[in-house]
Amino acid sequence: MNEVVLILGMAFITLAVRYPALALLGKIAPPAGLLRALNYVPPAVLTAIIVPAILFKQDRLTIDPRNDYLVAGILAAIVAARSKNLLLTIVIGMLALLAWRWLLATNR
Repeated sequence: MNEVVLILGMAFITLAVRYPALALLGKIAPPAGLLRALNYVPPAVLTAIIVPAILFKQDRLTIDPRNDYLVAGILAAIVAARSKNLLLTIVIGMLALLAWRWLLATNR
């Protein structure tokens, strides 16, 4: 029972915090500068999530060829920049990660 009350309380607080801003934006047109700035939010958030996951291995900064995430991330970034195809980028990145891990495991 406590879990249900907790979840409902969190839902209410989330709605109470976000609804006034959304209701206001529905009636007032935001400035063009704000809308342009909001276009940068998704890339900034994704970068903040992905870069530490790629660069840090076992809580240490690891910039060398043994960092399989870094190698696959670099290759995926190149594919993304050239092809602009999300599915191709994901597939190539995953294949690169698996291939690099296999290559590192066979060279030990």
